Amino acid sequence: MAAATSTADSSFSRGAEPGVPLIGLTGTMGAGKSTALEILAQLGAKTLCTDRVVHELYNCDRLRDLLVERWGEEVAPGGVVNRDAVAARIFSDPAERSWLESTIWPLVGERIAVWYALVREQEPPPVAAIVETPLLFESGMDKACDATIAILTQPELVAERTGDRKHVARSKREERQLSAEEKARQATFVVHNDGSVAELRAELAQVLARLHGE
Repeated sequence: MAAATSTADSSFSRGAEPGVPLIGLTGTMGAGKSTALEILAQLGAKTLCTDRVVHELYNCDRLRDLLVERWGEEVAPGGVVNRDAVAARIFSDPAERSWLESTIWPLVGERIAVWYALVREQEPPPVAAIVETPLLFESGMDKACDATIAILTQPELVAERTGDRKHVARSKREERQLSAEEKARQATFVVHNDGSVAELRAELAQVLARLHGE
């Protein structure tokens, strides 16, 4: 069963600060972050997925040229970035991973800033601006947020939800992320997504209400 808890004051609100709250959404692999993001959009929030932002950046000349300059044409055959080739390089060499993160996260931050500025101009204002970021705490992006939500689930449910989904260096990706316990400790709100979609929706609606002091 889904259950929302708060690691901060249970009556959390933004007080007198005006505008649309910027909320960072994260969670463990297979916990249902994408489903949560879709539900939050249905509940009246504007949403952004940083994985999609990164995907768009890989298709831009600016980042592609930096990758080719660093690693050679083999990471972008035909002018198209091969993300598996990039993953193979960064997960085999911590220095290269650090370089990529220091290169790409400022670009992601720029995209988020532009998006958030547009969201804040909307009338009527949305209930929140939600940014899904798998490495929210690891990247330090949580510091720019008004609050954070961590979606967690029982380990035995992960395989059921992800099926046979595979990708390059999956174990390395998992190692890069904080543990579920640490995500829970750092998050403002924790939602345990162990039940139905309807239960998840109810708990996320409760989180949004608490964000506005309801």
